[in-house]
Amino acid sequence: MEPIETQILTISSTNLSYATELLAAGQLVAFPTETVYGLGANATDGRANARIFEAKGRPSFNPLISHGSSLSMLLPEAQFDDRALSLADKFWPGPLTMILPRKKSGHISDLACAGLSTVALRVPAHPVALDLIARAGVPIAAPSANQSGTLSPTTPHHVLSSLGGKIPLILAGGSTKYGLESTV
Repeated sequence: MEPIETQILTISSTNLSYATELLAAGQLVAFPTETVYGLGANATDGRANARIFEAKGRPSFNPLISHGSSLSMLLPEAQFDDRALSLADKFWPGPLTMILPRKKSGHISDLACAGLSTVALRVPAHPVALDLIARAGVPIAAPSANQSGTLSPTTPHHVLSSLGGKIPLILAGGSTKYGLESTV
């Protein structure tokens, strides 16, 4: 992987628009969630998802969590039974990831799902994450924004020290609230 310049930008409408443009072009963007910083890519773009695995050094058999800005964005991707809908109603937005059967008509890439018949979904409870995903208009695949096997990042500078030179943009939204990944 050829090193690239990594920018850290504050949260603004202009910078969120720039992040959305990068995502639409298949690039990676690190952004804050309430749990940890996520390394985001358009979940429907297999090539963009491959960039996540490459940047993190993550094995491709390890599925990615796809984040939506709302339940309605994620309904077309999975089969939500009454139990899943009840959990979504109670805990989304929030740090809960559900693993559900994929719909054949869904658009999340096979690579994001590691070729499995299930998909991992969540709606984060962070205003920056929700705004970015809504602006992108598609689910965003986003594991933690760090090298695989290292501590998950809770600040923009943690992301930079782990992935600097491998991703073009880190949206700086301060420290995360929880510092632990979502519950599955």
